[in-house]
Amino acid sequence: MKGLQLFRHDEKAMELPINIVVMLVVGMVALATLITIIPTPTKEMSVFVEKTGLGVGSLQQGNSIIVGATVAENPFAVSAVIKVTDKDGSPVRGANVILKGLGGAASNTTDINGITVLTTPANAMVRLDPNQNEGTMDLKILADGFYDYERKDAVMIIKTR
Repeated sequence: MKGLQLFRHDEKAMELPINIVVMLVVGMVALATLITIIPTPTKEMSVFVEKTGLGVGSLQQGNSIIVGATVAENPFAVSAVIKVTDKDGSPVRGANVILKGLGGAASNTTDINGITVLTTPANAMVRLDPNQNEGTMDLKILADGFYDYERKDAVMIIKTR
């Protein structure tokens, strides 16, 4: 009983709960500060597939590539010019642009004008199976301060006879 009375009248024992409350308040303020520092994506992008073609030399307007049956017998390179802007039409610089599908893939970043040229490298060329007459490639774009952009079937590849 005497030990219990000593504990009640000991001022250091009363400091412990107050210290815990103070540490919790300081911790919550620090957490709230960190959360407000983290930028949230608030803008949407406008993406245009300006030109496409076989390799770099044969780029044409639009998002469709027409290949002959003899070209489609082997893997082939595909190129695309992609333009990325914000909703106001201003270019999005430094966006990561990825084009993939049909066994091929290419990636690059946009320049100061929001434009990039993607070409599938030798180790990631596009393939059409012998009985496959068409196929598509998907586009994905990531940029700081913007929502991620994904578009299925962004580029069409059509085989002619």
